[in-house]
Amino acid sequence: MDLPLICALVAAVSAAIAAVAALTCLATVRRIAVQAENDRAAAEARAQDAASHAQETQRALDSAQQSLGALVQHAAATTPLMQQRFDTVSQQIARTGDQMDALRRETAQQLGQNRENIEGRLDQVRETVDRQLGQMRTTVDRQLGDIRTDNARQLDQVRATVDEKLSRTLNDRLSASFKQVSDQLEAVYKGLGDMQSIASGVGDLKRVLSNVKTRGMLGEVQLGAILSDILAPEQYLENVATKPGSSERVEFAVKLPVESGDPILLPIDAKFPGDTYEHLRDALDDGDAESIAAARRALETRIKGEAKDISSKYLSVPETTNFAIMFLPFEGLYAEVVDRPGLVEVLQRDYHVNVAGPSTMAALLNSLQMSYQTFRLQKRTDDVLRVLAAVKAELPNYQEALRRARKQIDTAGRTVDSIITTRTNVIERKLNDISALADDDAAEVLGIEASTEHGDSYAKALDESAILEPIHSNTETLDTTNGNEHGNDATS
Repeated sequence: MDLPLICALVAAVSAAIAAVAALTCLATVRRIAVQAENDRAAAEARAQDAASHAQETQRALDSAQQSLGALVQHAAATTPLMQQRFDTVSQQIARTGDQMDALRRETAQQLGQNRENIEGRLDQVRETVDRQLGQMRTTVDRQLGDIRTDNARQLDQVRATVDEKLSRTLNDRLSASFKQVSDQLEAVYKGLGDMQSIASGVGDLKRVLSNVKTRGMLGEVQLGAILSDILAPEQYLENVATKPGSSERVEFAVKLPVESGDPILLPIDAKFPGDTYEHLRDALDDGDAESIAAARRALETRIKGEAKDISSKYLSVPETTNFAIMFLPFEGLYAEVVDRPGLVEVLQRDYHVNVAGPSTMAALLNSLQMSYQTFRLQKRTDDVLRVLAAVKAELPNYQEALRRARKQIDTAGRTVDSIITTRTNVIERKLNDISALADDDAAEVLGIEASTEHGDSYAKALDESAILEPIHSNTETLDTTNGNEHGNDATS
């Protein structure tokens, strides 16, 4: 937060405190003035009540005097006793008038005293308010001075803290930046070392590729890896002479099965015209149209020469197929050869050679693998049909044996049911009067093994072999037939 904003906030808080104090004083003064005004209004109301009461009393006295005057005049004409009573009443009325005058004077005196007291209290309130306002002004000025001093001290502390934090943060960031820069420089040094190693490796690779024999070995290794990944070892040959009477050996030859006789061979030879392809890449990097056209013509001539060499050395029908495959170990080289208009058609028509790159060679070998499986399935079709015919011939015998076995099993079941129902009931009725021994004692007496389940010893005494002998004999016959069939399948 900025320092001017902090100062403004502090000044606003101080002004708010002073305003609250002033409002408090004004509220106090107003409350005192209102109380004094209420007291004066109450005193005036009491004085007015007393005056009205005196006026009513005076009117009553006047009325009484008039009545007494009339009575006096009437009584004077009657008797002296009435005169005496009239004098007494007149004296009482005179005393009452004196009392009323004294009450009026006392009321006026009290009103004057109340007015003087109210004015004195108002003067005291005014003096008290002035004194409190002066004290409050002094207190507010002192507090504002203290606040100003405290704000200045806090601002100095904040400034010192901010300067310290800024310096520490700046030092930390500078240290982190220098450390990051040093780490990056170290990484750059390591990268330069790696680049030097890569450059030396590229130089070694360039020296390796500069040798024609080494380039040929590179293509041969790559082609061998593709063949070993896709085909089985017995499905292709290495360094084999495909042409009878010739000493020229092709790098790889794939065996293609035929209906009868030995499989024919598909020659595959790896070629890598590195110099010509490198010149083409340099021309493409330079952007010279003439150099590019000349390099592409040279590459086309070189590819045609390699195809002619493969056709003349490795093709010999019927020992081989009527075409061979030229393997190019790089996709860029393969793309350049395929992009040449009419070059692939010339190689197939004139030299009976097809061109393949790494991806197309893998696809071609996968299709050959599928053809191997199709050929094997076709070759085993006759064996499968013969096995099915034998199964069909044996099926009626098997069904008849199952019927006989079922009939014998039903007969044995009926015999067991008769034993369980009729003979067992008779034996149980005969043995009702005889108490049974424990299981272990009964087994010891009868000379048989003790069993935890009832009927196990009797079940062991049944001669199952006599009942199931026809089933076993028929099953063994069918198993023998199936074993022969499985043997034929394994041989295939």
